[in-house]
Amino acid sequence: MADATEDVELDFAADEQERARRSAVIRHPVASFFHLFFRVVAIVVYLLCEWISKSFASCFVLIIALLSFDFWSVKNVTGRLLVGLRWWNQIDEDGKSLWVFEAKKKSRNSNTGTEAEERIFWLGLIICPLIWTFFFFTSLFSLKIKWLSVVVAGISLQAANLYGYLRCKAGGQDGHPPDNRSFTGQQLPQRPDIIFGIL
Repeated sequence: MADATEDVELDFAADEQERARRSAVIRHPVASFFHLFFRVVAIVVYLLCEWISKSFASCFVLIIALLSFDFWSVKNVTGRLLVGLRWWNQIDEDGKSLWVFEAKKKSRNSNTGTEAEERIFWLGLIICPLIWTFFFFTSLFSLKIKWLSVVVAGISLQAANLYGYLRCKAGGQDGHPPDNRSFTGQQLPQRPDIIFGIL
């Protein structure tokens, strides 16, 4: 039986090192760059496409390619490196679609990003779908109907990543993956601190 009066050694130096590591500016500069690069370039191309090229088809293909590169890089690389979150879909033996949302446990030797990288990740993930939603209303009210397909694709791809990572964050607060049997997001309306705590 352990003595209740026994001294416990506290490792304050390790806590200070962890705080210094977390506040370091950028640990994954390439991932941080590409997290914003494809989405910002897609927005810029959308804004300047009518001035640069008269071909709607080439603009459409370029913007969709940029949005697809963004979706893939955020879902498969930057989410894992910058915030320690990942999500995917798998098909079980019965042919049912299962959505899996995971959050990496926070530890001293964790290879996830710093606070600055987390801020870059979440701001990019939240602001860009809002910009595409603004583009949706401007193209709808200006009667540029052909551009609606590009804007809807932008909203869909960016909102899917946002939703997936919010589900990871909602269920991954304690390091355990949330219920992966449904993709309905029942925890998000009950936890507004997830969205507002990010900013």
